[in-house]
Amino acid sequence: MNKKTEQTIPQPIYRHDYRQPDYWIDKVELAVDLHDDVTIVRSILQIRRNKDTASEGQPLVLNGEKLTLKEIALNGQPLPESAYQVDREALIIFSVPDHFELSTVVAIKPHENTELVGLYQSNGNYCTQCEAESFRRITYFLDRPDVMATYSTTISADKARYPVLLSNGNRVATGELENNRHWVRWEDPFRKPSYLFALVAGQLVCHHGTFKTMSGREIRLEIWVEPQNIDKCEHALLSLQKAMQWDEQTFGLEYDLDVYMIVAVNDFNMGAMENKGLNVFNSKFVLCRPDTATDDDYEDIEAVIAHEYFHNWTGNRVTCRDWFQLTLKEGLTVYRDQRFTADMTDFALKRIRDVKKLRTLQFAEDQGPMAHPIRPESYIEMNNFYTITVYEKGAEVVRLYETLLGKEGFAKGLARYFEKHDGQAVTCDDFRVAMAEANQIDLTPLDRWYSQAGTPVCEVRGRYDAEQMTYTLQVTQSRAPTPAVQPAFMPCLIPIRVSLFDPKGQALPLQLADENVPIGEERLLSLSETQQQFIFVNIPQEPVLSFLRGFSAPVQVKMQRPREHLAFLMAHDNDSFNRWDAGQILAQELLLNLAQDWAAGRELKLDPLFIQSFGKILTDSRLNPSLKAMAMMLPDEKFLGQQIEPIDVDALYEARSFMTRVLARTFRRELLALYQQYHSTSPYSNSRSAIDARRLKNTVLRHFLTALQDEEVIALIGQQFQHADNMTDMQAALSCLMELEIPEREQALQQFYGRWQHDPLVLDKWFALQASSSLPKTLDRVLSLASHPDFNLRNPNRVRSLIWTFCSLNQVRFHSADGRAYKFLAELVLELDRLNPQLASRLVGAFNQWRRFDKLRRNLMESQLNTIIAQPNLSTDVYEIVSRSLNYR
Repeated sequence: MNKKTEQTIPQPIYRHDYRQPDYWIDKVELAVDLHDDVTIVRSILQIRRNKDTASEGQPLVLNGEKLTLKEIALNGQPLPESAYQVDREALIIFSVPDHFELSTVVAIKPHENTELVGLYQSNGNYCTQCEAESFRRITYFLDRPDVMATYSTTISADKARYPVLLSNGNRVATGELENNRHWVRWEDPFRKPSYLFALVAGQLVCHHGTFKTMSGREIRLEIWVEPQNIDKCEHALLSLQKAMQWDEQTFGLEYDLDVYMIVAVNDFNMGAMENKGLNVFNSKFVLCRPDTATDDDYEDIEAVIAHEYFHNWTGNRVTCRDWFQLTLKEGLTVYRDQRFTADMTDFALKRIRDVKKLRTLQFAEDQGPMAHPIRPESYIEMNNFYTITVYEKGAEVVRLYETLLGKEGFAKGLARYFEKHDGQAVTCDDFRVAMAEANQIDLTPLDRWYSQAGTPVCEVRGRYDAEQMTYTLQVTQSRAPTPAVQPAFMPCLIPIRVSLFDPKGQALPLQLADENVPIGEERLLSLSETQQQFIFVNIPQEPVLSFLRGFSAPVQVKMQRPREHLAFLMAHDNDSFNRWDAGQILAQELLLNLAQDWAAGRELKLDPLFIQSFGKILTDSRLNPSLKAMAMMLPDEKFLGQQIEPIDVDALYEARSFMTRVLARTFRRELLALYQQYHSTSPYSNSRSAIDARRLKNTVLRHFLTALQDEEVIALIGQQFQHADNMTDMQAALSCLMELEIPEREQALQQFYGRWQHDPLVLDKWFALQASSSLPKTLDRVLSLASHPDFNLRNPNRVRSLIWTFCSLNQVRFHSADGRAYKFLAELVLELDRLNPQLASRLVGAFNQWRRFDKLRRNLMESQLNTIIAQPNLSTDVYEIVSRSLNYR
């Protein structure tokens, strides 16, 4: 990883500077010889000059980091040292012909690789992570996504220690070597960029299945795991089969190789990686059994398995021209996995969850120093731009195409995209043009969604004219405040779904002023100017507006509405998302008022209208239990903090705690009845109804009944923990105990640890639950756990479970006014930066909102940021985050 010193300040790379490479690589032959002390990589590259960019005699510059060059030959002839130059980032060959073969031999040391990029070891097994720019850690190469080649890979290793040798494509040959070694050769017939290269070797076993494609081909499906995990793979296999079938049925996309492989590894910086034909996964998103994984874990596994499979077409067959186009593959594939999960589970529930994540995390990113368009204009370290903006907001922008074109039009556009660009490295503009061509529509107005940072804000005013029987809707768009320097905001194309309801809760037929007849009870309006108005006619009574139904665009909405209107929509809106959203808006308004009252020392009182509305949700038997659980949940403190400045963490915590206690006390009988109704004593089931039941009863227990802290509730929690036959119920009960200062808490923690200390993924839960506690001494517990024998800085999952959970999710305790947590995080970031800069940069982002807090906390966080950036040899990963955080205004 590049390091920053006092003499060298990293410089940004700009999108407008893109140019094609001076040379193309058409074919790659790799031989990777694995040994304990050193790995030898032999490469043969077929290279040709790009006549559009490079003149004759142009030097060849190949990327390479942490490589020891042993041999180099051009067209079979060894090169003298005077013919080339090697530095810490490149191999430069001064003169090459137009077409040639370049052979190199390099030595690398995967066992010393703590950054988990390139080729490294995890639990004694070898694996790779090459995205974005880490193939250069394996051999010298033009390590950029627009250089696409075919690959053949031969792996050799000790047969006893590494019986399984995997790479991209199809296995074509195997053989034996001296000294109990063996080799396997793989060939990938599809051109791919170097970031999709993969290699895995180790003591692994296979859980396998098959899938018959729509053309009748039988594909072998292989999930490779460590032997002790072989009984935790069936759900991943079923998820893969579902994803393959869904992609065929929805978009007509068929898998192309003879085998599809997934490997689960414990040490992984990301969630998973879509390497062609050989996906490498964080074990968190593969391994599960009912007693070790929650219902949410099961759903996450299904979604991530699908996501990486969908990349075979949206990312692999058609890839990015350059890394500024990352959302081309990631935003599109997130959109595809969201649709898949919605079809596999519940559309409304999935939509609500996705929007909650976007509003809580991405909207916050838009308000901080890392604000950037979904297609960034510059970066210092590309790893820092695998962001929620690129992924989740990128998915929302892709959803705009579906909203405008309909699902059929979107499918036509996607088919056109593959027809034009299969096997190519392309841009976001190419995707938009293909969508437009297929539907014969001008989609140029969508371009601003790719080029502008920040969250658009729609200010909404509705006016009813009883005499004219018209309802005028006026909408103005601007941009939410973005501290990072951004160009002037230009209006975007914002599709807005709306409905109007009469006082009885009936949706009205909608007719615009320039139309002859009503066209449906829901209308899609297109806002493309800074300000527009829409006039609905023949409206017999003053209506209640349902605006941005289904969250039809990723925008903030500012609208003055009586609380009675919000309560009305909570009860009557037939759009499940907006019904949920109305309750959230009402709760948010009340919580912010309560926070102000607490800060001012005023008595706290909860509006009876909200209590009444909450009671209606609680007793609505028509609501799906999972949706009811979601509707009951109050806005979390992190999201609430985005709505005020300065962020008053203590006031928000006290306000939310007060509202929870009032609701719990008011509806104690109803909550207990709901818990008993949905608390099954039957054996575990993974049916949809059983999942819904667990979700509702655990929401009732964790988020409301626990606040009562009475003996009956404590007994319920203890009984659920002791008798749970699944991790969903056990984890829920333990999370309740984490909020209670009672002896049973420590007893349960010891019991949980004793049972699960040898299962890394379950032990991650043990760390995370303690880090998420809102009890006052949580920081002391976290400090103690950071010295626990099972805490390991080299394992990203363990670091995320304890440190990220505490610093990013536990707002009230991380931002304690004494600043101890800030100092702890800064010291840990510096220690981790020497081991794994990618992980360190993710953690230091917990400081990104520092300017939005009160003066005391601002000064404390700024001091720690200055301490970090003053360190010599800081990685570019951490330097970019910290420098942007310190420099924005």
